[in-house]
Amino acid sequence: MLLEKHKIYKQFDIKGEIIQTEVCKIGHINDTYSATFSHKGEKIRYIHQKINKSVFHDPVSLMENMVRVTTHLRRKLEAANTPEIDRRCLTLVPSHDGKPYYCDPEGEYWRTFKFIEGVKSHDAVEKPHQAFEAAKAFGEFQNLLVDLPGGRLTDTIPDFHNSRKRFKALQTAIEKDVVNRAREAKKEIDFALRHEAMVDVILDAMRRKEIPERITHNDTKFNNVMLDEKTGVAMCVVDLDTVMPGCSLYDFGDMVRSTTSPTKEDELDLSKIDMQMPLFQKLAEGYLSTAGQFLNRSERSHIAFSGKLITFTIGLRFLTDFLSGDTYFRIHRPNHNLDRCRTQFKLVDSIIRQEEDMNKVVENLCRDGITEHVSTCSVSTPLRLFSSGTIPLQCE
Repeated sequence: MLLEKHKIYKQFDIKGEIIQTEVCKIGHINDTYSATFSHKGEKIRYIHQKINKSVFHDPVSLMENMVRVTTHLRRKLEAANTPEIDRRCLTLVPSHDGKPYYCDPEGEYWRTFKFIEGVKSHDAVEKPHQAFEAAKAFGEFQNLLVDLPGGRLTDTIPDFHNSRKRFKALQTAIEKDVVNRAREAKKEIDFALRHEAMVDVILDAMRRKEIPERITHNDTKFNNVMLDEKTGVAMCVVDLDTVMPGCSLYDFGDMVRSTTSPTKEDELDLSKIDMQMPLFQKLAEGYLSTAGQFLNRSERSHIAFSGKLITFTIGLRFLTDFLSGDTYFRIHRPNHNLDRCRTQFKLVDSIIRQEEDMNKVVENLCRDGITEHVSTCSVSTPLRLFSSGTIPLQCE
């Protein structure tokens, strides 16, 4: 095992003797291992991760981001006298030289943090209240980072949600058609070109300073929130590798994309794909109950639109990769990326048909004060969020 080969665990400030290690089969970006130590008769678990440099080209800056973010979160939680902070905030374990990472002889970067006990992730929403909890947690995450001191965080994946650049990449792939697949994807190409107008809406609003740049998570899939095994309450947001400057709406939009249609991302039966309004209602309620405290009027007015945009953008990425010969996303069958594209575009179509009602949901929540009754929650009530990234970005 790689963890044993380099004795990675010995490079970090961990007390006790190691008694067990195992591979964690979660995610598919960073190599992840758990290790159990015995110290003074107590068993303590840790997570060791090797950062994937092919995805994250600057591991040092990534870890500097993580230190700044988690330090700020912990201070906020401590100021609020929040119980069980170690279950709600990532605890990075430094290496023996005091750094938040260790670089092994092969130039690979490793990090270690305490294992969060008593929580569980879910690949799909099983009950509506879970959607509420997840959205509330991501909104709180953004809220607590509004006043992060210091300079701008590093972009760990530049232009990650830049819809215009994704659209241009598709146009290039269509023009080159390197593997002669454009004819097979004609329906999807026509759909993409027909809806080009949406790609610049938020980008233009940000250029006009109507929508501000904020610190965002950027990978808000449902399984990136850990729920308490007993209570079902959101305890920690995971996968902090993509925390960087971004748009708050992209975070909400990806929640809509990954949560409101209870089907797989590569579902073959497109008749099953539908944006379910009750789940959107719960997402909006949960998100606005925390993020509503800082969102401005323009951000609120684009909440429903954001789900359509992000779903469309992910569909563009799948279609581009299909036309380019499946060079980016891992595939497991012929036409896998085209199937993924079709599910995204079908969900976009469902959102378009219900967008007016979605906007009414948001308007009613804002009018009824859902964004006001928790206006002191960021520092005066127990918070239940933060952890680290053990479940990496699915679309990468």
